[in-house]
Amino acid sequence: MMVQIIIEKKIRDNIGLEFLQVVNESDRHSVPANSETHFKVTVVSQEFEGMLLIARHRLINALLKDELAGPVHALALHTMTPAQWEAKKQLSPDSANCLGGGK
Repeated sequence: MMVQIIIEKKIRDNIGLEFLQVVNESDRHSVPANSETHFKVTVVSQEFEGMLLIARHRLINALLKDELAGPVHALALHTMTPAQWEAKKQLSPDSANCLGGGK
């Protein structure tokens, strides 16, 4: 759980949040048990107002550069303003099933 906690802390410490959810989806992929390599991150922040989606993702990627250079193999980002979050009925999209590694 250490990588997940680090991801949560870095985002919480650097972005004013309305909502944050970090889900370890590693068990859905062909990696050893208890891995922390694949994450789905939903971030809702007023700070995203007026920012292009790519700018939001770049911001999160910059915060998590050490994790992305190391243990994290995949990061699914869902970055929204509070209005966008409400329009989506406070639901982040489901992740696609892993098709690699013989699964």
